[in-house]
Amino acid sequence: MSGPLSHIRVLDLSRIMAGPWSSQILADLGADVIKGERKGAGDDTRGWGPPYLKDRNGKDTLESGYFLSVNRGKRSIEIDLSNETDVQLVRALAARSDVLLENFKVGTLPRYGLGYEELKELNPGLIYCSITGFGLDGPRKDQVAYDFMIQAMGGLMSVTGERDDCPGGGPQKIGVPIIDIMTGMYATIAILAALARRYETRQGEWIDLGMLDVAVATLSNQAMNYLVSGNAPTRRGNKHPNIQPQDVFAVKDGYIVLAVGNDEQFRRFSKAIQRTELAEDPRFATNVERVRNLEILHPLISAVLLEKPLDHWIAALGDADVPCGPINTVPRVFADEQVKHRQMLRTFKHPLSDEVPQVVSPMRFANAPLSFDRPPPLLGEHTDEILAELSQAPKSAE
Repeated sequence: MSGPLSHIRVLDLSRIMAGPWSSQILADLGADVIKGERKGAGDDTRGWGPPYLKDRNGKDTLESGYFLSVNRGKRSIEIDLSNETDVQLVRALAARSDVLLENFKVGTLPRYGLGYEELKELNPGLIYCSITGFGLDGPRKDQVAYDFMIQAMGGLMSVTGERDDCPGGGPQKIGVPIIDIMTGMYATIAILAALARRYETRQGEWIDLGMLDVAVATLSNQAMNYLVSGNAPTRRGNKHPNIQPQDVFAVKDGYIVLAVGNDEQFRRFSKAIQRTELAEDPRFATNVERVRNLEILHPLISAVLLEKPLDHWIAALGDADVPCGPINTVPRVFADEQVKHRQMLRTFKHPLSDEVPQVVSPMRFANAPLSFDRPPPLLGEHTDEILAELSQAPKSAE
């Protein structure tokens, strides 16, 4: 393995999305990630299908698309925590690891002697990251959580979707498990920060990451809009709450996303659509006034954009350096020439299929290039290999 974390070993006892998303990032960065899975069943997401990967005969395997999306680059070992031998195996792996990721219910792992306080006695430099729905303390700490409910509880669904008085209005979840993904991203950042601190202090760390906390943090500008105004943000469909014009507009043969970000871009936009008077109108000349007068501006823009097809506007606005784009389907995303040039989609050899597709990391390093050469593992695929390594001299966390 290459990459900037090729000297790091991770014991991943997490499942579903948030923890595995983090450990996949660490694996992409070169870390040796050992995925501990429930014996005989594995990560819950292995069964979250269809769809499933097809084998060489075109039949479904037991490898779901969901599982395949978050477990690239890892080695799998089966573990049964009701078996004392396997508990000791986890302890041995933790003693040889730099990072441990887990998302068990609060208090579960300490019952087996696998909590942070117990494992730091074996490995003082261990970075122990606990991911839970609500954090390790507080009145909800024992409750189970999933991305969908946290999107609701954390306020994201209150600002996502069309207005109640419009067709299709009402709260909507985001089309990907965004809180799981953001929790995984925050976990990775926290782990890297703890590793950097350990380099200076030689001390490990216990990271407490709650999904609801992440959801609240992800409210970002919408939260601050409320805090400085006292007005609760509402659903506005695709309209940006602070910058205009930013919305989806109908054109002659479809739709276009317009993302004007400042007054100069609006001047160029007005010229490109041959309505220069819009930029000269005091009601629209500045972003503040465009936001205030959006109910007047929006119909004027809509009427012009409806006159010509999508390709015309993409070309005209692109020539004017006005941010815009089509609303691509997922297949069209992977057909995009820029996406293809950046090799975001790659294929791996797989033991059950000729190949498995993977959407790889967007990170690019000039001096420590990432290597994508290990597909998501079969359940327990590397058990013998890992046990053989444990029989060798132990590795201490640096």
